[in-house]
Amino acid sequence: MGCHARPVSKSRKAQGGIVNNAGVNERLHTTTLVEPNGELHRDRRARRRAAAKIEADAQKVKRLEARTRWLAERDEGRSGAYLSAAGDSGSAQLRMPGRLRLPKHQDTSATLSGHYPFLAEAGLGSAGVFVGQDLYSGGSFVYDPWVLYQRGMITAPNIVLAGIVGSGKSSLAKSLYTRSLPFGRRVYVPGDPKGEHTAVAEAVGGKAIILGHGLRNRLNPLDEGHRAASASDAEWSAQLASRRRDLIGALAETVLDRTLSPLEHTAIDLALADTVRSAEVPILPMVVDRILAPNPEDDEGRLAEDGRLVGHALRRLVAGDLAGLFDGPSTVRFDPSLPMVSLDLSRVAENSTLISVLMTCSSAWMESALADPAGGQRWVIYDEAWRLMAYPALLRRMDAQWRLARHFGIANMLVFHKLSDLDNVGDSGSAMRALASSLLANAETRIVYRQEPDQLGSTASALGLSRTEQKLLPALGTGQGLWRIKDRSFVVQHQLHPDELETFDTTARMTSGQ
Repeated sequence: MGCHARPVSKSRKAQGGIVNNAGVNERLHTTTLVEPNGELHRDRRARRRAAAKIEADAQKVKRLEARTRWLAERDEGRSGAYLSAAGDSGSAQLRMPGRLRLPKHQDTSATLSGHYPFLAEAGLGSAGVFVGQDLYSGGSFVYDPWVLYQRGMITAPNIVLAGIVGSGKSSLAKSLYTRSLPFGRRVYVPGDPKGEHTAVAEAVGGKAIILGHGLRNRLNPLDEGHRAASASDAEWSAQLASRRRDLIGALAETVLDRTLSPLEHTAIDLALADTVRSAEVPILPMVVDRILAPNPEDDEGRLAEDGRLVGHALRRLVAGDLAGLFDGPSTVRFDPSLPMVSLDLSRVAENSTLISVLMTCSSAWMESALADPAGGQRWVIYDEAWRLMAYPALLRRMDAQWRLARHFGIANMLVFHKLSDLDNVGDSGSAMRALASSLLANAETRIVYRQEPDQLGSTASALGLSRTEQKLLPALGTGQGLWRIKDRSFVVQHQLHPDELETFDTTARMTSGQ
């Protein structure tokens, strides 16, 4: 049977279309191109029906196979034991009448961290001194200014600690520095007005230097002090002369309660130089005598008049109402190798001027040890700081030590009752107020224990506290404090060992009758 080609018929049913370049939809027509030659119309229809039947049977087989697979998967799923969408029936089966639907809520991580443990503060790490428990996360709280500085978390290792009487701030300060001793740190307390650190110093193998009227101890401000092993003779001579000159000037400024004039500085310099030349162990009474009665070789006729006020101010320390402590060679020695040295001023606590003078002398002692590159890392504790900041000369020495804390490898701690004490230093806008404010600015660790409600505003303003942090302060319990370390906040419960609690107790007189 032959085959022949047939032309495309436009009468055939359109099967689809395309869009040409002009965007016109052109219809496509199809027809059989090759078919048996001379095939009757009846045979052609039968052949097409047979082909359609074969295709329909193939589609039916495919649908049957698909249904068979679906039935098998359904039976396999039903054979397993699954909890129903509504939960098991019966009592105490954690069922609820409807599907649990929680409303959407958006907030900051700072707020949500109080509700979701996985968003809580991670802490400062495990390296350092154990302090207590982080009340938000429940974990241990560890703090060490040297470790945090090495890790780049802080850039200033100084600490400001404030809290009302009975809040536990003194115990925190004592535990911080005593727990640092096994790490090789030493502790200096240049002034202890209440004598609280004396028992601690003796307990850790250190020394407390007790000064006061009626005691045999003497403190010579012109002592050589500690000499660094690396200092040459020329360097040591220059350092000693500078420290003695600065110390005598600071003592005079403290007693006079003003800065010295250039003429008064000259009177001190000449008297001190003459005293050092003529005495193997120079003492303060010799300097006073030479200020009031200068060496004729140095006097041009007005030196005695220029130094008269300074001489009489210093005379108070050797023959006046402040006599008995500075009028002879030292009977005590500042030993920087001890784990702890404290200057106990509890016997002179009623005389604020004498406290400031003794603090100035002890600061000079301490500075000679701090300047030693081989001295190691040390704590310097300023307790009852509100007393110390009332004197410009002493405040300037404190500020210098705070600014050089990283250079000296020390961590200063300023302890007082409330942050508003800083506002009582000097007049508003004065240099003293600026120095007091710089102490806070140069301390990146601020620890605030319980505060009275009337102090919340000034405390929040000074530290930049949030409203939530501000509301915490009046409700803090004993030993609980808000720690602000740069821009991070912690609420910590300080924990003490029973032996520490006994040694650090400051309420013995109040509880001795119980």
